Amino acid sequence: MSFSGASERSIPATKIEITVSCRNLLDLDTFSKSDPMVVLYTQSRASQEWREFGRTEVIDNTLNPDFVRKFVLDYFFEEKQNLRFDVYNVDSKTNISKPDFLGQAFLALGEVIGGQGSRVERPLTGVPGKKCGTILLTAEELSNCRDIATMQLCANKLDKKDFFGKSDPFLVFYRSNEDGTFTICHKTEVVKNTLNPVWQPFSIPVRALCNGDYDRTVKIDVYDWDRDGSHDFIGEFTTSYRELSKAQNQFTVYEVLNPRKKCKKKKYVNSGTVTLLSFSVDSEFTFVDYIKGGTQLNFTVAIDFTASNGNPLQPTSLHYMSPYQLSAYAMALKAVGEIIQDYDSDKLFPAYGFGAKLPPEGRISHQFPLNNNDEDPNCAGIEGVLESYFQSLRTVQLYGPTYFAPVINQVASLSPRAAAKISDGSQYYVLLIITDGVISDMTQTKEAIVSASSLPMSIIIVGVGPAMFEVRPIPRLCRPVGEPGAEHGPTCQGCAGGDPRAATVLYAHQGHPASPATPCHHQPNASSRASLNSPRNQRPAVCPPAHPLLLLKIRGTWNLGPHWEGNLEDQYWLVEPSAPSPTEGPGTVTTSLPSCQ
Repeated sequence: MSFSGASERSIPATKIEITVSCRNLLDLDTFSKSDPMVVLYTQSRASQEWREFGRTEVIDNTLNPDFVRKFVLDYFFEEKQNLRFDVYNVDSKTNISKPDFLGQAFLALGEVIGGQGSRVERPLTGVPGKKCGTILLTAEELSNCRDIATMQLCANKLDKKDFFGKSDPFLVFYRSNEDGTFTICHKTEVVKNTLNPVWQPFSIPVRALCNGDYDRTVKIDVYDWDRDGSHDFIGEFTTSYRELSKAQNQFTVYEVLNPRKKCKKKKYVNSGTVTLLSFSVDSEFTFVDYIKGGTQLNFTVAIDFTASNGNPLQPTSLHYMSPYQLSAYAMALKAVGEIIQDYDSDKLFPAYGFGAKLPPEGRISHQFPLNNNDEDPNCAGIEGVLESYFQSLRTVQLYGPTYFAPVINQVASLSPRAAAKISDGSQYYVLLIITDGVISDMTQTKEAIVSASSLPMSIIIVGVGPAMFEVRPIPRLCRPVGEPGAEHGPTCQGCAGGDPRAATVLYAHQGHPASPATPCHHQPNASSRASLNSPRNQRPAVCPPAHPLLLLKIRGTWNLGPHWEGNLEDQYWLVEPSAPSPTEGPGTVTTSLPSCQ
């Protein structure tokens, strides 16, 4: 998550990473401890409104959480940048209700940076008659290092901590601070019931591990996972990025030491060993890098022509062609298309419709060209797509049902041909599907997505209108948020289990202050991926195979503001609608197409 200021701002002095911890939180759970999460709000200079900026992960069963997920903000020395941190107990991953509120703190970004050691501790308030605990914030200026380290570790003969079993070990990585304290930067997954675990390979930005200082101390703690959150300390060891990098040529073995046991037992040797099995470093390429290198975005549109949209001649229809304003479909198409078309050299966009009866025989089609040319479905620019869309509304009969698979397969069939000719990542395919309702061919759609998951292709699904746009859960790549190793979003490192074919669902909602229509830069956390997925950017598989597919799910009907936000855990894309806002309509996103690797 990164924060860009308003368009009239000067160039930020630097980027600041904020690490969040809490102590002595309220316990609202009856049979366990609270499951805390922190939400950061920033205050608009113009309106003074508080708007959500981002969220940490949820950590189960703890009153003293140390959150792995960071907040990255642009720092403007000449401005007072007010921040609000709200803490919640999250029993439901999708709903934050008032009774789950644990407290809040207000302060300026300058207070955190100016604190001793760039660290401040503030009391949490907001729950009458109760002590809410404190929040600890640490700020650090980020380096420009864009390298990504990928490593794998295993352990041998760790201490046994469980009475009826062995141990359930996981690792926690910390980087040292100038004042001798440590900041958490990564957790591995838990390996159950073993004293000799082998953890999945994982990737972490070098600046998250050491912020570009290769000799900076990195402390690694080994814990035995407990369901109630009271994880047992097994031992620790220290290293540095420079020492870790030596494992590119040889195994490196570290002794795991428990200081308390070492003091009590004269014959104590260690609590086991951890071996660094592999270590590699790759550069992370950004969206701009690929555009500079000549990557072209090939934009394809698919529009829902099912009868549930209503009669296009009636004002209540989502396809209504008003002489005064664009329809919901046209607004979504225009907002996304006008951003992407700048990266497409020929400005020719294939455009399809689905769910309509075609003249003259009334054949139902789920993949028909809007320009009525089966041989060449390309339209000249976004205006050409809109013209063909309006023309189709006058000639076809809205019908149904809502099938996505045919058009996904059609666009996917274009990618292999380009990939066979071009292996340098210069072509990327984007499919925008605009629809008003439930997917009728969910099974076939999943299979189509799975089949296309290895291709340089992204899918954006925009739901419009008041109907509930419900997509049944698609298996995630990783375990639920809250378990160790799942703090960095759906494509985190250290994944175990899960469907290796699965795509991710991108939820969108209103409420983020946006700068001009440019992508927010990605957080430098352990799953940072701000680049296009292409052969030039392939790295060793960390989770199950890389997935360049993003699905956007937008639910319900909103009042359109000047900006819209798309949110995938810690990833953000912002777009500025170019058309006047109606009372109700669709949200649209994406100005960059990051890899889901």
